[in-house]
Amino acid sequence: MARPVEFDENKVLTNAMEQFWKEGYEASSVQKLLDCTGINRGTLYNSFGDKDTFFKSCVDQYNKMVDKQIAASLKNDKLNAWDAIQAYFDESVTAVSNKHRSMGCLLVNSICESINYDKEMRKVVRGSLASIRKPLLARLKEAHKNKKMKKGISAEFAADVLMNTLHGIRVNSRDGKNSKQLNDMLKFAVASLKK
Repeated sequence: MARPVEFDENKVLTNAMEQFWKEGYEASSVQKLLDCTGINRGTLYNSFGDKDTFFKSCVDQYNKMVDKQIAASLKNDKLNAWDAIQAYFDESVTAVSNKHRSMGCLLVNSICESINYDKEMRKVVRGSLASIRKPLLARLKEAHKNKKMKKGISAEFAADVLMNTLHGIRVNSRDGKNSKQLNDMLKFAVASLKK
């Protein structure tokens, strides 16, 4: 009877997630994924499926990290709308490690890559981005309802502006901007919407 393969699934997914995050889907060959995770080809295919399926599992792993940031900020009922939004940006951009900040965002990087042409992969990545936009929009609707948004700006438009800003910040962080520079850009975008 064959012994079951033993490995730390969370560690394998985190290492593979960081590989995809750093170099992208296309550049992350199966061999690079094996090297960074320490598992063999058989274990990869038997435990995680093909590269596409493995990538989706890594996006799920990334989403767990994002969900924690959202829970601590946008879904924190103790914070008013704008404080919650600022807390989300702090959690997801300025308070992350230099290593992760310098890699940008797995989701934004993937949208900018050729993965965007694969319908199924695009759906996975866009779904993940929508899971950020939804609680952001809810807080912006709250700000709008409480008349804390500049006149003539809808919550939907404000969500688009802040998501666009977030995407741009991720690219800028990958390009080497430091946390202070990123935070200044975020504050400017928020101030353009906030009453």
